[in-house]
Formats: sequence, C-alpha cells, structure tokens
Amino acid sequence: MYIHVQRNSAVDLSATKNCHCLAARKRARETTRRYDEKLRPHGLQSTQFSVLAALALKGPTPLGELADTLGLERTTLTRSANRLEDEGWVTDAEAEDARKRCLQLTADGHTKVEEAYPAWKQVQDEIDRQETRLETE
Repeated sequence: MYIHVQRNSAVDLSATKNCHCLAARKRARETTRRYDEKLRPHGLQSTQFSVLAALALKGPTPLGELADTLGLERTTLTRSANRLEDEGWVTDAEAEDARKRCLQLTADGHTKVEEAYPAWKQVQDEIDRQETRLETE
C-alpha cells in the first residue's frame, strides 16, 4: 500500500513515472522470463544457455574474456560456471596462463545446448516478429 505524502519541494518528481531506465529493466526482466520459461524443460536458465552457446561458438575461453563477451560480472559468471560444471556441461580447460581459469564445454554440454536451441530459437523468433511489427507501425 502506498500512501501519498505531499511535501513542499521545488523538484517535480512526477517525470520519474516514465523513467527509461526502469522501463528498460522491466522489459529485460519480461524478456528473461520468456526465455527461462521455454528453457526450463531443458533444465536451463537463459543465462546458463548463453554461457553454453558462447562456449560452443568460441571454444575454450578464459573466464574473464567470457564474462566480457556476455556482459556479465566475473563473479556472476563464476557462480553460473560452477553450477554448469556441477551438471557436467562445462569443465576447466588448460590455459596459457595458469593464473587464469579457462572454461570449455563437455560433450554433455554440447548435447545440452543443441537440445535446448529450438526452445531458445522459438522465443528469439517471437521477439523478432514483435519488434518488426512495432517498427512497421
């Protein structure tokens, strides 16, 4: 329950009702929920699928580079990578620099991302169609 309290202020905060940042975050959460819903039967979340797909495309990749590629914080990717490793979909790879953790897909990881791809693609295509419709209106 919100209680409206009017204060004497020189700042009109009513413009914050149309905050672009808040709207973008809301849309991002809605989009994520759509992908997560389709990927759930495959035992994946959208972020996990993205990690698997990136590794499938790039091959063995240092954790920091993968985090940059995916636009994730390194600590967030580390937690996700550990869960994927527990599932047997990702494993550590040899790195040129022993101080850096390098990840690669396992055979099961390749199978998982390929099995989940049609579900991901379905949502991707739906969103593409929606955006195309909006652009032509």
